[in-house]
Amino acid sequence: MVELKGDERLDYLLAEELRIIQSPSVFSFSLDAVLLSRFVQVPIQKGKLIDLCSGNGVVPLLMSTRTKGNITGVEIQERLYDMAQRSVHFNGLSERIDMIHGNVKDMPKLLGHGKYEVITCNPPYFPTPSKEEINLNEHLAIARHEIMITLEEVIQVSSQLLRQGGKAAFVHRPGRLMDILSLMKKYRLEPKRLQFVYPKLAKESNTILIEGIKDGKPDLKILPPLIVYDENNEYTPDIRKILYGDE
Repeated sequence: MVELKGDERLDYLLAEELRIIQSPSVFSFSLDAVLLSRFVQVPIQKGKLIDLCSGNGVVPLLMSTRTKGNITGVEIQERLYDMAQRSVHFNGLSERIDMIHGNVKDMPKLLGHGKYEVITCNPPYFPTPSKEEINLNEHLAIARHEIMITLEEVIQVSSQLLRQGGKAAFVHRPGRLMDILSLMKKYRLEPKRLQFVYPKLAKESNTILIEGIKDGKPDLKILPPLIVYDENNEYTPDIRKILYGDE
């Protein structure tokens, strides 16, 4: 059994035989996190992986189905960290997934430089708004806005934690693509794979997935586009396969 607090619920984690604690007022994972966990290339047998800005632990949980390596998740918000911890324990993954309650910016000093083969991050997407514009829900505001960490800090820390030849993968908005590319190059994360995600075939892209290799050689591959909904507003076969394992 698992202890649920407030309005928390225990949801099935899509195609996997996993459960995850969610809360509509605190945090629920998005499609972006699921896409990131499937997009990143991970070692199958062993390795050290780390997920920054982990929220309720969805990316570490999903990556655990693709690798036998050890996974660390880092979350600054104590409530979200607690939800992730309980989900990890409920799924019997405490020996493989280690959640850390702390600031991402402190991780190189705490964990050491060049220790990880894979880094993932679904960072806050939006600049810090004015006090009038900010979400009154503190949990959602910190998850969505660069209140606690900026895009540059995320990429800099990722480079510090990553070993040479290791991979860093991010999910973000297309409007920040040029910033992401320039910052990755600045911090020695050579962009290697880029995929645009579209809500519908005739719509503009609203999400990007990008992976870089530390000190890699320049050679960026643009992957086929990923379309979320078809003309009937139902998930496309590609998305159904990602979410539910449907063929």
